[in-house]
Amino acid sequence: MEFALLGFLTGLSLILAIGAQNVFVIEQGLKKQHVFLVCLICAIADFILIFLGIFLFHYFTQYFTPTIELVLNILLVIFLIHFIYSKIKSFNTQVTIDQNSNFIEKKNVIFKTLGFTFLNPHVYSDTVFFLGNFSKNFLIIEKYSFGIAATLASFLFFFSIGYLSQYFSKYLNNKNVWKFINIFIILFMFLIICYILGDIFKFYTKS
Repeated sequence: MEFALLGFLTGLSLILAIGAQNVFVIEQGLKKQHVFLVCLICAIADFILIFLGIFLFHYFTQYFTPTIELVLNILLVIFLIHFIYSKIKSFNTQVTIDQNSNFIEKKNVIFKTLGFTFLNPHVYSDTVFFLGNFSKNFLIIEKYSFGIAATLASFLFFFSIGYLSQYFSKYLNNKNVWKFINIFIILFMFLIICYILGDIFKFYTKS
């Protein structure tokens, strides 16, 4: 249960941000065009990438030396510091939503959704690298709990913003709302940094 909750909160923290993919999902929701398909593609893509990262790092842990593990932990801390910095920079970000109801064919929607998903470099750093690296020392059952919960967070998020797009669009341009969201994300990621630094400290005390 502990690792499932950690996976859910971590997955939600990574995905709960202003981004082209999320804005596109909201736009499709407002236009009421292929909403289920768009949400499903985004969620399945996250599922694939989350478990790709988890199993890649699970495989490579068999060949990790303590030094390589230390380097990965340091890289993870650097990634999180950069992630937090990006959240601070986005405090005053404004988003414009295209509510033009021009109909988009299903084929074009699929390609557009896949583009917003897989052509975004952040999706790989957030899912494959971060979630995979962070869970590398978990037991296999803990990895499954962590990954399933992170995937559940993704499914809930995309289908929520897709089908409740009218509600979310009202708050998307509100700077105070995004400041509150980003503060939550920053605090949570800071706790994760403390957790990783604890692992680094253990490495030095053992050596």
